[in-house]
Amino acid sequence: MDVTLDFSGRRVLVVGGAQAARRVLARYLAAGATAYLVSETAGMPDPRVRVVALPRSRGGWSTLVSAVDLVALVEASPPNDQAIVEACSAERTWLTREVPAATGRTGQVTLVGGGPGDEGLLTLAALAALRGADVVYYDRLGPRDRLAEWAPGAEYVNVGKTPGHHAVPQVHIERMLVESALAGKTVVRLKGGDPFVFGRGGEEVIACRAAGIPVAVVSGVTSAIAVPALAGIPVTHRDVSRLFTVFSGHTPLSEDELAHLVGLGGTIVVLMGVGTLAHLASGLARHGMRGDMPVAIIERGFSDSQRTTIASVDTVVTTAAGVGARSPAVLVIGEVVGLSESADAAAVELMQAAATIAGQA
Repeated sequence: MDVTLDFSGRRVLVVGGAQAARRVLARYLAAGATAYLVSETAGMPDPRVRVVALPRSRGGWSTLVSAVDLVALVEASPPNDQAIVEACSAERTWLTREVPAATGRTGQVTLVGGGPGDEGLLTLAALAALRGADVVYYDRLGPRDRLAEWAPGAEYVNVGKTPGHHAVPQVHIERMLVESALAGKTVVRLKGGDPFVFGRGGEEVIACRAAGIPVAVVSGVTSAIAVPALAGIPVTHRDVSRLFTVFSGHTPLSEDELAHLVGLGGTIVVLMGVGTLAHLASGLARHGMRGDMPVAIIERGFSDSQRTTIASVDTVVTTAAGVGARSPAVLVIGEVVGLSESADAAAVELMQAAATIAGQA
């Protein structure tokens, strides 16, 4: 059952092993319910859960079921399963079947791409992974305002980084993931964008595999495409740009890399590039890029304060300084910038002319 209702003051009886039922219990507790557990196996549940004895007769089940508002059936032997169904029917008590959580000695880790920050861009697979999490390690740029709703009852740990400041070093994050999984927990690593696009997801996968931890990856919407799109900029456009290159501006490019980048043509998308913008702009110009090539700086994508600033290769550094451009920002360099909602009519005409020339070539 999707526990989105207010269960305050409601009595919920959960049937199943303490480990198998742990996520179900956590969700109902988070929703305000008074939770009871009846189990065929030994095990210590959350201390907030009230443990009741396993009924030994159909009459015992009827008495127990009649005292609660809802029965959540996680796992039971066939005879008890049938007795519970019959008791709920006779007592007119709501019955829902829930999926048991993993109960192995070792848990599992799922890297989840949360997209560029807009919760509407979370995938169904991402929400499903969060729903089953015992602990969520989340980043600064991913969606997190509704974690209590998406992963009710889970533990939430902020391991986010800010430019120039890594409060939790990457190696420590990897150790935390492994230790939580070795403790038998279902772990979600919620990351902004896509885990494998400058998200250091590969390092976390390697760390988990080295420790023998099962690990899966849920892809996310990358800001490299989604943020420009929200600003009205397609990274490709027929007869204008048939390829795009994405790179991290965290470290300045070498002269060879700059030369190859200019030679490729198409659209250039830079993530985390505000700090190295001066080096990039001068380097592109030095290796032959036109000074009037359009550049867009899209700050704080998918937030209420998103801002797009349009300039050119030869003016972007001065323009960025003038408006006080700061991270997080996505840079887009290429003729497609002319399609931006912030571009003026002259820029749009320039791009249309470029398309015409390309079509005649």
